Amino acid sequence: MIRLMGLDNKEFILNADNIERLDAIPESVITLINGKKFLVQESNDEIVEKVIMYKRKIYEGNFK
Repeated sequence: MIRLMGLDNKEFILNADNIERLDAIPESVITLINGKKFLVQESNDEIVEKVIMYKRKIYEGNFK
């Protein structure tokens, strides 16, 4: 799960395993595997880094 900030300045948590696609228009648009889309303040690079950190925690067994 990754923490993101919507364009309404509200934080939400997204299951990173459901991300199918990232686009920039210039906001980042996250498209999930079910077709639902989210506009967020983070850049695509920031989202990718958050997903990498999330996956790293899972594989290392570090859930803190």
